[in-house]
Amino acid sequence: MTETATAPTRPGIYSRGTETVDAILKAALNVLIEEGAEAFSVRRIAAECNLRLGNVSYHFPKKEMLVQVMLDDIMDNYNTKLEVNVRQPELSDEDRLRLVIVICLDDICSKRTTNLFTELWALANHNDFIADRVHSFYAKVHDVIGEYVQRINPALSADEVHTLSLFISASMEGTTPFLGYQKPWNDKMPAITAISASWFIDLVKSLKPGDIAALTQKLT
Repeated sequence: MTETATAPTRPGIYSRGTETVDAILKAALNVLIEEGAEAFSVRRIAAECNLRLGNVSYHFPKKEMLVQVMLDDIMDNYNTKLEVNVRQPELSDEDRLRLVIVICLDDICSKRTTNLFTELWALANHNDFIADRVHSFYAKVHDVIGEYVQRINPALSADEVHTLSLFISASMEGTTPFLGYQKPWNDKMPAITAISASWFIDLVKSLKPGDIAALTQKLT
């Protein structure tokens, strides 16, 4: 097991070192996106942002800490996008879930997201701490989807809502190696997004309590 590490609290916007921390995080993202998991080390990141290794290690002694803060920042950015585009009082819960689906699939098409999460998964395969952080990130995504699934179909149990949210999230994430940035069928993403935005909503609305268990029973 990898030793658990907790990232230091990021300094306040006016605190000494803020620019340094932001430069380190920007360099870390760039290394992971452009060079991949194999290049992702504190030493390589220090070279990328033209800082001494000791300066980077002072803020982030381990690369695991960088991953933790990077994922926190990504989730903060997603939450901001949700506040601006999704959590609007004039929208129905169906429209909100539809927008979440479209935002997620559009994001997968970007170079940043396609490469970043592919490389994070690669790191997670060999590092228990990073795996836990990545799983925690996706659990938050499932919670966002689940919030609207529950509102659209309040008859479903908490477990059914979670299972359905996991299915929607996994289906979207599974498009990455096929439809993501510069992937073989990237040009099909608009069609896949349109299908997903319609079909997932219909699925959430039509599913009845016990349907998931009944479908599962048919396979056993």
